[in-house]
Amino acid sequence: MGKGCITVTKYFLFLFNLLFFIFGALIMGFGLWVLFDNQSFIAVLQESSHTVQVASYILIGVGSLSMAMGFFGCIGAIYEIRCLLGLYFTCLLLILIAQVTAGVLIYFQRDRLKYEMSNIIKGMIINYTGENRTTEHTWDYIQRTMKCCGWTGPGNWSENNLIKNSSKNLYSCSCRNESLPGVTIQPVGLCEHMSSDLPIHETGCITSVEKWLLDNCGVILGICVGVAVVELLGMILSMCLCKSVVQEDYTKVPKY
Repeated sequence: MGKGCITVTKYFLFLFNLLFFIFGALIMGFGLWVLFDNQSFIAVLQESSHTVQVASYILIGVGSLSMAMGFFGCIGAIYEIRCLLGLYFTCLLLILIAQVTAGVLIYFQRDRLKYEMSNIIKGMIINYTGENRTTEHTWDYIQRTMKCCGWTGPGNWSENNLIKNSSKNLYSCSCRNESLPGVTIQPVGLCEHMSSDLPIHETGCITSVEKWLLDNCGVILGICVGVAVVELLGMILSMCLCKSVVQEDYTKVPKY
């Protein structure tokens, strides 16, 4: 390989490693958002299922590793260190295999994940008291903003322990249909109505929530595909550069 080609390969590899570092930061940032977010549907799932929390830790770990590999790849490319380039190629290959495996598992387990999510929401509605500021208030926020009631419909709330054992006409305050006349709307908790004809939304949240999850899955998929493309290009360039380096010169590496 000519000297000019080596130089071009070296700086292209540096550029791809920089992009890899940025994508790793995005993945880690998304994992942190899933872990600490308290104002979206993720918070409801996270409190009731350890699967989401474990997934967030995996995303943070993968993102951190991707950032580290991007950094070492940049150093290996700029200073033409074969051992770093070989280590970089090996780690990229392992990460790519892990990503493909995780994607296949999620795809074939999607029905099970959907079933688990439905059970989590229905269980939360049954035990709803309005006092849990994490999951219950987040679910209230979802019902208010999406203008829906219950998971599959308002009938889910008839299974609530407090409503079922009360002689009053209670309903979830966040289900309140603002277009209907009535008293001041409360954001959380259970409200009382004089008649059995409750002023609530008639549609369930499952359609809106699935659309929300689908939209976010598209963002995640786009990031993962972008990372995979960068990984493949990085592997090709690292091997080309590694073969062109005849002898390692550690004097190029700055000393601190």
